[in-house]
Amino acid sequence: MDTAPTHSYAGDVTPQEAWDMVRDGALLVDVRTVMEWEQIGVPDVSELGKEAHFIEWVRAGGIPNPTFAEELKATGVEPGTPIVFLCRSGQRSIGAAITATEMGLTPSYNILEGFEGVADAAGTRNTEGWKVRGLPWKN
Repeated sequence: MDTAPTHSYAGDVTPQEAWDMVRDGALLVDVRTVMEWEQIGVPDVSELGKEAHFIEWVRAGGIPNPTFAEELKATGVEPGTPIVFLCRSGQRSIGAAITATEMGLTPSYNILEGFEGVADAAGTRNTEGWKVRGLPWKN
């Protein structure tokens, strides 16, 4: 008998799929650091009549945010409301989606490619992600 869980979170979605989900009622949570929000920009879902929530998954220096769960609960999200998590490249947001799922906040999704995508060989982040896909953002 296989007792291993099939998924630790609801799955991965593209930036466009995440946008569509937010339009349809999902909560968008950007889990990057304050420095990233200030220096790189943030997703802008205001044209959908929505707002993004900003909760650090890790703080500067890679220190886990000890109040992540409490801050997520403070958004008022109810179980059954989809949550899409965004980070820089789609990696940290996996941990946030797993934690939300463990908290009973399901379905929780990771946004593939993140806000900027992975860096190319030259260290530039300009081939994928929320910004490159042309989704609204602001500084």
